[in-house]
Amino acid sequence: MKNYELLAPAGDFTMLSAAVKAGADAVYFGLQNDFNMRSAAKNFELSDLKEMREICDSSSRKVKMYLTLNTIVYNNEIEKVEEVIKSVKGKVDAVICWDLAVIQLCRKYDVPFHISTQASISNIEAAKFYKDLGAERIVLAREVSLKQAREISKVAEIEMFCHGAMCVAISGRCFMSQHLFNSSANRGKCLHPCRRPYEVTITDETSGKKLRLENQRVLSAKDLCTLPFIEEMKKAGVVSFKIEGRNRDARYVDVVVRAYRKALDKKLTKEEIKDLLKELETVYNRGFSSGFYLGLPTPDDFAKIENSGATERKIYIGKILHYYDKPKTASLKIEALFVKTGDKISIIGNTTGIESFNVESIYLNEEQAEVAKKGDEVAIKVPSRVRENDAVYKIISVQNSSA
Repeated sequence: MKNYELLAPAGDFTMLSAAVKAGADAVYFGLQNDFNMRSAAKNFELSDLKEMREICDSSSRKVKMYLTLNTIVYNNEIEKVEEVIKSVKGKVDAVICWDLAVIQLCRKYDVPFHISTQASISNIEAAKFYKDLGAERIVLAREVSLKQAREISKVAEIEMFCHGAMCVAISGRCFMSQHLFNSSANRGKCLHPCRRPYEVTITDETSGKKLRLENQRVLSAKDLCTLPFIEEMKKAGVVSFKIEGRNRDARYVDVVVRAYRKALDKKLTKEEIKDLLKELETVYNRGFSSGFYLGLPTPDDFAKIENSGATERKIYIGKILHYYDKPKTASLKIEALFVKTGDKISIIGNTTGIESFNVESIYLNEEQAEVAKKGDEVAIKVPSRVRENDAVYKIISVQNSSA
């Protein structure tokens, strides 16, 4: 069976650890305040690269690291970009970029590079151009269909997004945030005004009557979800399947990576796809769409909600005080609400990543208990190692108003 790369977002150490544990083959990330399209994410420092590599190498997959340098770059920033590229040489597996100045600097210092979707590559000749410059991989434009991708894959190694948020401006060429708030999307600072509701009315010139659009979120695209047609993506020659989401959280990364890992490792049955789609719905999403991959988007591909339509949410309840290796037990301080046996919880930390499970038993003062409330210190069984000060969250259905 052909090996496909599953590429996951890493906005901070927690997301990085979650991606590695969940089965990602590679992660992409940005540096703090340095030329990446998700400046709102926590991102990383150059000094973090060694620890990041250790986490990535801890997996049997030897997870690859791709640095994003994919914003527009001005004259006065060239020297700074050059210093970054010199500093990451040999420490990352590739740089994701599209500005020709950044490409030239990668060539100058012999740093492998992939061409970002920001370049809007949608045809064979453009792919050949960047390949001739030395690009190892092309991240295709969002508006490319799978039929078009299949042709481009014959001349270059291609990467395509398989899941996550989509921009109404497709590959990010949007000036709305800049115009309204002086915060440029093309510099990684988008404030997403497109996600808000807008009142759009049409006036009939003859009668003077007005019609109002039913869906007021006329600029907000649903999230991309390719799980139902992942086999078609494989046939299109996609080498790397990319998950969007550096501004989301570790639980999102864990759930999405695990779902697509299964889909890339084998051909799923219809029932398996149905079950995994339900899993994907539990974490951040604005509804799902096939984007441009199977044909042009329709009015149904616009979101009906401003924020998340996730069927579950997490609520902070406490932190880990200690982990005991042999019994695989952790002591937990309840700082808010309560937890009872059968509850689903997630333990999240920089090194732990995320551990999600249902509480099988609770021990309070060395005696079994059904419920632990605020102020209690209890012991619970955990599936694998967690760490002191890891945050503990209770996972509840959004239909359930009581915690």
